[in-house]
Amino acid sequence: MEFPENARRNSSTKQIGIVGCSFEGAALCYRTICLEAEALMGKHAHPEITMHTIALAEYMPYFPSGDWNGVAALMLRSAQALQRGGADFLICPDNTIHQALPYVLPASPLPWLHIAEEVGKEAHRRGFSHLGLTGTKFLVRGPVYAEKLDALGIRYTIPTEAQQDGINRIIFEELVRDQRKPESLLYFQQVIQEFKNRGCDAVVLGCTEIPLLVNDGNSPLPTLDSTRLLARAALRYALG
Repeated sequence: MEFPENARRNSSTKQIGIVGCSFEGAALCYRTICLEAEALMGKHAHPEITMHTIALAEYMPYFPSGDWNGVAALMLRSAQALQRGGADFLICPDNTIHQALPYVLPASPLPWLHIAEEVGKEAHRRGFSHLGLTGTKFLVRGPVYAEKLDALGIRYTIPTEAQQDGINRIIFEELVRDQRKPESLLYFQQVIQEFKNRGCDAVVLGCTEIPLLVNDGNSPLPTLDSTRLLARAALRYALG
């Protein structure tokens, strides 16, 4: 069967595979790629995108115990499904589960972009030297950003333990369900203001749902939106 010429895939454009974890973060990443592609590719155009999302409920039991091998097994299930779907490379719009990437990469059928690496590059490009890091308590206590920012010589500060618990609750009880409460925004603003008082010059929105609530317009510090930065990196990579 012959297909019309314009229905054939452009061989110079790579297909993006999105490994979802929470649906809100994955949806924001997907929408960003599609919306921002028009400026580069033309009206209504974007690269081919395939997304595979295992329910957050399957991931959650592994976080408290730090079982990153268990998380990696789920990510590899998605990676294999996306390879079958024709993806050329993978992204994951979930910061926390990047802690499993060292277990994923040796067995992955496709290459990955790293969300913290893209945030670090943008921070370096914009001349930021001391970042406040927000995200789940599993993220801010872990090595995902520490390794990438240390490699660039960028300092970072994490929230207090009480703030980590408060942010964690907002993420898992509200933002992953698309609940955006004024009191939760106020809480983030207070945390970010403390970062500013401690010498930070920007804040990492290091959970892919936080940009649904916090942005440059309501943050006491310039924001580094990890979701959109990863989406833009994927778009650049897909277009070569």
